[in-house]
Amino acid sequence: MTVLLPIPPLVPIPPLAVPGEVRRMVRLTYLTALTTLLGYVVFFVFGFLRDLFRELLDWSKSDDLRGYAPICPPFEDFYTRRIYHRIQDCFARPIASAPDAWIDVVERYSNDNNKTLRRTSTASRCLNLGSYNYLGFAAGDEYCTPRVIESLKKYAPTACSARADAGTTRLHVELEELIARFVGKPAAITFGMGYVTNSSIIPVLVGEGGLIISDSFNHNSIVNGARASGATVHVFRHNSPSHLEEVLREQIVKGRQPGTHRPWRKILVIVEGIYSMEGEFCKLPEIVAICKKYKAYVYLDEAHSIGAVGKSGRGVCELLGVDPADIDIMMGTFTKSFGSCGGYIAASEEIIRYLKHACPAHLYATSMSPAAVQQVISAIKVVLGEDGSNRGAKKLAQIREGSNYFRSELKKMGFVVLGDNDSPVMAIMLYNLAKLPAFSRACLRQNVAVVTVGYPATPVLLARARICISASHTREDLIKGLKVISEVGGLVGAKCLPAEPEKAKKMD
Repeated sequence: MTVLLPIPPLVPIPPLAVPGEVRRMVRLTYLTALTTLLGYVVFFVFGFLRDLFRELLDWSKSDDLRGYAPICPPFEDFYTRRIYHRIQDCFARPIASAPDAWIDVVERYSNDNNKTLRRTSTASRCLNLGSYNYLGFAAGDEYCTPRVIESLKKYAPTACSARADAGTTRLHVELEELIARFVGKPAAITFGMGYVTNSSIIPVLVGEGGLIISDSFNHNSIVNGARASGATVHVFRHNSPSHLEEVLREQIVKGRQPGTHRPWRKILVIVEGIYSMEGEFCKLPEIVAICKKYKAYVYLDEAHSIGAVGKSGRGVCELLGVDPADIDIMMGTFTKSFGSCGGYIAASEEIIRYLKHACPAHLYATSMSPAAVQQVISAIKVVLGEDGSNRGAKKLAQIREGSNYFRSELKKMGFVVLGDNDSPVMAIMLYNLAKLPAFSRACLRQNVAVVTVGYPATPVLLARARICISASHTREDLIKGLKVISEVGGLVGAKCLPAEPEKAKKMD
């Protein structure tokens, strides 16, 4: 359940400033910012002092390789040892069950002040508010599971080959045809990992002489894919079509070589359907209109939106009324809504044919497990109603109603909550780093498992708890989670806004 990773963000945020898009999203007082920064200062000062004394006392015992440069970057190493290790019991919690509405969280202990954690043989049954099992397919399903078991018997757990060699089964071909039909594109290609889908596809689509314009809150897989492409990368303010247009206009005028005004070979604008740390929908209609105006290609990452939103689960295009034909590259994953693994790219037949001959992830990486492919096929058929039932429609209605209910109740309690209505992702703002472990541990003690997120996965001042709602959550589950979060939020001082008195009394 970890999100706190020692990876620097795409755009470093000045320690004493909050970007304009963040100010519009959250209410951050000067007192909150000051105390949050002061907490980091204390951590860093004491951390550096401890490192200094350790070097002075152990210099003669050091077994470091003399004359070698350190393999681990100094800042990341320091941050991990002196900050992350203090609260690492709140992350990477092992579970001993399927990631359903309730999970078994394995209990751990430490004998060295959290430097190392040891698992016990006991587990706590907890309400799962952290896994992105949006439609509830990750646990056993009456339609999906028997077909997955049958595919295991027929194809084995893996194809033991890349797609371009002997790793393409009938199931892979069926899934690609089904995905193309589901999202409304002529063709599709699948990959064994969602992260790799972005990081390997972007460098194939655009390279040196090209321009990538990326939302400042895009996922790390997009960031790394853009960096690896060799293209020039610029960012625009989060979900701001007006700033996107400014950046586009400025870069088109300048060209790829200042002074010569040589035009860019191609321009690719990359956005997400749902931003996973905020739960916000992309302003897709406005962005598509701007890209059409300036002849820029649109790359849409629907990792968190495909299957989870829209009347029939077809994602933000269906939800926001955008024609899929206006999206040049549609990317998505199977890990969120469909209870499997892997990712896909849906586009024109020409683009997909090119990717099959040029993308390293297709040519050299092992193909998706046939059982995982069958899980996706079965899940999509349930969503479309092709299993002969209306369970798919019920799941979509349940996740929409559950998400909106949970978000509304959190706001009434006085929490600062990010995310749009109908989004299954929402963020409860905690701000202060010290509140992350306090919030997480207190929830776990009351058998509620939540994901807490801090720097560098978020800006320094904007630590949060990320909640993911599933169609498998009952109304009783949600009420249980709200009761615990309300109690814990009051305990750690996370309720920054006035609560509604009548609702508060009713909850008690």
